[in-house]
Amino acid sequence: MKKLILLFSLLAFYVQADVQLPAIIGDHMVLQQKTKVTLWGWTTNPTERVDIRVDWDTTRYTARAVLGRWAIQVATPAAGGKHEISFTTNGNSLKVKDVVFGEVWVFSGQSNMEWSGTQNLQESLDEMPNATNEDLRFFYIPKSTSNYPQDDVRAKWVVCNPTDMKAFSAIGYFFGKKLNQQLKVPMGLISSNWGGTRAEVWVARDTVMKKPHFVKAIGNSVNTVGLNYNAMIAPIVNYNIAGVLWYQGESNVGQYGSYTELMNDLILNWRSAFKKNIPFYFAQIAPYSKYGDHNFGAKLREAQTENLKMENTAMVVLTDLVPDVTNIHPTIKVEVATRFANLALVKHYGQEAGPIFYPKYDRLKVEKGKIRVYFKELNGKLMTKDGADPSHLMIAGEDKVFHPAQGKIDGTSLVVSSPEVPNPIAVRYAFKNDDMPNLFSREGLPVNLFRTDNWDN
Repeated sequence: MKKLILLFSLLAFYVQADVQLPAIIGDHMVLQQKTKVTLWGWTTNPTERVDIRVDWDTTRYTARAVLGRWAIQVATPAAGGKHEISFTTNGNSLKVKDVVFGEVWVFSGQSNMEWSGTQNLQESLDEMPNATNEDLRFFYIPKSTSNYPQDDVRAKWVVCNPTDMKAFSAIGYFFGKKLNQQLKVPMGLISSNWGGTRAEVWVARDTVMKKPHFVKAIGNSVNTVGLNYNAMIAPIVNYNIAGVLWYQGESNVGQYGSYTELMNDLILNWRSAFKKNIPFYFAQIAPYSKYGDHNFGAKLREAQTENLKMENTAMVVLTDLVPDVTNIHPTIKVEVATRFANLALVKHYGQEAGPIFYPKYDRLKVEKGKIRVYFKELNGKLMTKDGADPSHLMIAGEDKVFHPAQGKIDGTSLVVSSPEVPNPIAVRYAFKNDDMPNLFSREGLPVNLFRTDNWDN
């Protein structure tokens, strides 16, 4: 009799199978518009059928669970209106409401991406009275770690309101606000960041551990590899996104030599996980005076510049947006977000926006005791915003000893010299940790730091 009761109990369990959804598929979510998106979840019956109905078309979607997991792709229309999705099994039915279509972006990195009104960022506090907007939706992933990739997170979509906006990434919010204003579509803003984290915690562990030189380079932090990726990125990789903004690097200045390769691998890792060649736009770390006596901060910025060789990447330069070089958290975030937004609007959406080209070193020519420097991505002539000669220049001869140098703008090139170096062979510009130089393009964007040598000093 006991065996019969157990059998009927098991049959009832499998007949009355429940459907479950990950947190990111819920009320108020933003689905990427005009594409196919994945809806997924679990059932208590390992082989249960799930019927999915969407109110924007008449297609009858059906998914069959395998070992309790199911997934299906659904076509999404252009932005417009609010919608519902129902998920039904023999056991229960779930309905997701207030679904909108638009553009979905992920904001990740460390504290400068995390910074918000919670840290008394004045720009966020000033914005709070204006921060009620149904077209902006937040998904804030709380800080967590795991030794293994996770399926879900403890989070939920919320419609933008002053309270939640205060705690949300300032760069993420102001980026989303500008894109919403120009594209006229809802914005899904996913915040997944953690102050003080190193890049290796945000990449899948296998990606790093298969490279012995990486394992050696990261030293004692080897046990943290992948912990944030597992808990804060892996659970959302099935969600269709438009792109990623990244602001990190301050915690990796001591490993500047391996940073370019590490970030290249991270970008490839994320693109593989999201199954999409997503644009990956990153902020170059800002000038900061407390990195020590060596130029580790400048070398990290140089390493970040090398990441631009990866396709579909772009970088914003921030050397002019630092009110206090003793503060590792510059309080200017709106302009950072604006520069990110301009990149996305021009490069990803094909829209007109503000300038996006930061002049970069191209080549040099030695001319009778002087060095002429040429630039790429200049889009016009050079200028200094303060009207003075270009600052933060150093020049060296064959002895590899650098001396302060004078610079003169000559249209699209820069002429550098010093009476102490009669036969120069190398130039450095803004190549100290806290340099805030004054050389800009005519469009108003700062010239990126550079050095024409590869010496160790």
